[in-house]
Amino acid sequence: MADNTTPDIIYTKVDEAPELASASFLPIIQKFATAAGVSVGTKDISLAGRIIATFPDVLTDAQRQSDDLAELGQLVKTPEANVIKLPNISASVPQLVAAIKELQSQGYALPDYPETPATDTEKAVRAKYDTIKGSAVNPVLREGNSDRRAAKAVKSYAQNNPHRMGDWSADSKTRVSSMSGGDFFSNEKSATLPSEATAKIVLVGNDGSETILKDGLSYPAGTVVDATFMSAKALGAFLEDEIAKTKAEGTLFSIHMKATMMKVSDPIIFGHAVKTFLKPVFDKYGDEMTALGVNPNSGLGDLLARVDGNAEIKAAIEATMADQPPMYMVDSDKGLTNLHVPSDVIIDASMPALIRAGGKGWGPDGAEHDANCVIPDNSYAPVYDETIKFFKETGKMNPATAGTVQNIGLMAQKAEEYGSHPTTFEIPHAGTVRMILGDGTVLHEHAVDAGDIWRSASTRKAPIEDWVQLAIDRQKAEGCEAIFWLDANRAHDAELIEYVTPLLAAKGVADRFKIMAPREATRASFETITAGNTSIAITGNVLRDYLTDLFPILELATSAKMLSIVKLMNGGGLFETGAGGSAPKHVQQLVEQNHLRWDSLGEFCALGESLQFLADARGNEKARVLGKAVDAATQGILDNNRSPSRKVGEPDNRDSHYWFARYWAEALAAQSDDADLAAHFAPIAKGLADNEAAIVAELAAAQGNPADLGGYYHTDPAKTAEVMRPSATLNAIIS
Repeated sequence: MADNTTPDIIYTKVDEAPELASASFLPIIQKFATAAGVSVGTKDISLAGRIIATFPDVLTDAQRQSDDLAELGQLVKTPEANVIKLPNISASVPQLVAAIKELQSQGYALPDYPETPATDTEKAVRAKYDTIKGSAVNPVLREGNSDRRAAKAVKSYAQNNPHRMGDWSADSKTRVSSMSGGDFFSNEKSATLPSEATAKIVLVGNDGSETILKDGLSYPAGTVVDATFMSAKALGAFLEDEIAKTKAEGTLFSIHMKATMMKVSDPIIFGHAVKTFLKPVFDKYGDEMTALGVNPNSGLGDLLARVDGNAEIKAAIEATMADQPPMYMVDSDKGLTNLHVPSDVIIDASMPALIRAGGKGWGPDGAEHDANCVIPDNSYAPVYDETIKFFKETGKMNPATAGTVQNIGLMAQKAEEYGSHPTTFEIPHAGTVRMILGDGTVLHEHAVDAGDIWRSASTRKAPIEDWVQLAIDRQKAEGCEAIFWLDANRAHDAELIEYVTPLLAAKGVADRFKIMAPREATRASFETITAGNTSIAITGNVLRDYLTDLFPILELATSAKMLSIVKLMNGGGLFETGAGGSAPKHVQQLVEQNHLRWDSLGEFCALGESLQFLADARGNEKARVLGKAVDAATQGILDNNRSPSRKVGEPDNRDSHYWFARYWAEALAAQSDDADLAAHFAPIAKGLADNEAAIVAELAAAQGNPADLGGYYHTDPAKTAEVMRPSATLNAIIS
């Protein structure tokens, strides 16, 4: 049954909390799967692993490793693919630099990340590192569209055990602010190519010079190709105005970006916010700070570290900060502001958290306050704006009675990879950017100034058609409201509507779907779930990312528990373990207190789906039995409240894995579909039950003291196993 070269199931090696959890959970999976003749292997798509794979020429034979991401990128294009994909780091520059330094300290002779490359060698190194930044993994693996929803057991548990929601007040000062012009939304142009085409992107300077920004682009017939830009001048004026308004309103200043996924555009926008907030300092000391290596795109934390020792600049920063409005804090106890690290405040997590808290954010005084939520680009800001307006009008949502919003997301073959796509540029000088097809046709053009951010993205015909069919199938299965979140007044969305409308008509299902702009769709969806009903949000890639955090965080308290299935277009399956991110704060708690509060419920759901898919694809009925038992074990975790606690000294992630293994074994021992599996797992179930007291005591004894993982981005496997598998009794039963 098992393939010697490609395991039946690939379980990805990733980063931070989910990877630590894997050290405990994966041995359990492999033990149980073996009984069904199912092999479970791993592929390393972690940030450290990708760095190592990118620079084999400077490493020793023992240090080199294969490019697992590239291998997986080929596998997901085949019918044989069965991949369980955990959340990985989408690295900002500070994270990338930190990972490089850690690897260097471990003896890896990697080159430094060139902040400002000057030589050809530095430029080549920078180009290699830039392939690792941001959302470098997901576009490679997502050869299918997304079906994300709360599993019925998870939703039922959330309704029966509702989480706390902050109270909303009608006179709350919390609001969303975004640009009224000069942003990506207002400048967007889009066209559908009638035939296969090649293209290049050229900057024609006002002085007549020509610079090729990108060449060798190619698109199949039917591709929707977009181009747009954000004006640096308009952005600066907007930020300056909003900072002044925030101060006058007496609220917290907060900016919400995705500098990880949008690896080119959003760090630049974030840097503008840093420069604008500290404008008097940059006006006076800009040259001096540049000489010290300050890059505002890296955040206030990096800036402060680089000017440490210069009392005059530090004093100027403190004086300016004191004169500005108080800032939304990432960690008020440690003085970490919204502007400290670009990857610390990620919009799809930060905005739902603020909304769930009743529109409150933590201020520098350690208290909660209303906030100005600054989202410069107006493409999706209306979603959060309308959400806040809805709750001001209606009060907080009741998770005990709320319905649910499912999502069908267009993301296959790098659809709508805005910002993370390698066709995003910070314009070096004024001129006109032209997107020129191979036959000389100018597809798109924009007049731009120095510092503007220009970008292009594309969406192919086949993924669009697959997305619409997936939506039709899901609506048929649910029989509920289904909305395409598309704005006819937005260039890109208008092109998609030209696809969607005739496809729905041809299938005879047009009456089952609505097409609504994001703001109106937001209002309609909240009205639906407030009434206890179900809605399906059918969205593009970025909005998929945002909504599969927004609604789950309000409905379930977390997005990590979502069932996330990617039906790969060539027949394989990719099973994502929710949308919970890689949870760096969880790692911090583990290192300090040896308590991991990461909830592996997403992994449980993905495992069950993966085994069921394997059974269908390979005819392995034992795998089907295993998969059904996974569902029973997941239900047992929920019914018996075996999920991890947030506090040290209480059950954590490792305890939940013990209980999952026990419930899984008990379900397999009790089933009657496969006598051999029942006989095999009966003694395992008995051993796990009989030794409950010893196992729970051993797990509890591990907590309370600092944990040594041997690294952060590149942990030591032996040390990590020792931390994450502290019960000798459990290990003996599972080994």
